[in-house]
Amino acid sequence: MESSNAPGGTGGGRREATRQKLYEAAVTLIAEQGFSATTVDEIAERAGVAKGTVYYNFASKSVLFEELLRHGVGLLTASLREAADRSAEGGGSRVDALDAMIRAGLVFIDRYPSFTQLYVAELWRTNRAWQSTLMVVRQEAVAVVEKVLREGVEADELSDEIDIGLTASALVGMVLVAALDWKAFQPERSLDDVHSALSRLLQGRVSGNR
Repeated sequence: MESSNAPGGTGGGRREATRQKLYEAAVTLIAEQGFSATTVDEIAERAGVAKGTVYYNFASKSVLFEELLRHGVGLLTASLREAADRSAEGGGSRVDALDAMIRAGLVFIDRYPSFTQLYVAELWRTNRAWQSTLMVVRQEAVAVVEKVLREGVEADELSDEIDIGLTASALVGMVLVAALDWKAFQPERSLDDVHSALSRLLQGRVSGNR
């Protein structure tokens, strides 16, 4: 997964590039064979680095996976926020911003389908060492949508009867699940086609009678 905030400097850039390789190796292997079956040796081999390099960057496989989740959801959150900001700068309504966020989410999932699959699976697991971290980063992503919904209600663009928290979670969940269904069962459909379908759903369900 490509980092959007690599540290400056040659040394920092090299380390970020290494961590990037480890993220990519880990997400691919874990998607293929599961977390428990994936070893640090395999991650190192897939990334093309020494085993010691994994432990230099991450204290353990669990820490690597926790940081992978944090990193990936952070990229998703940033892409959602940027989409909303661009829409606002262009004079769009809050519904336009939500629609832009749906598209940004689909673009992210199209680029990182293995990560998305892992993320959704982990949301439903319990007793994981990284569960609290996952809940925090999930809420950060949902909060971006909540902000736009709240602004829409305050500006009288959206119905004041909507449950902002639940609606935000539903919109994020809709994009995640619909996109995974698209990638797994309807890969012949284009991103534009899937976005159009979700956009129509958004217009009908969120805009209401405004």
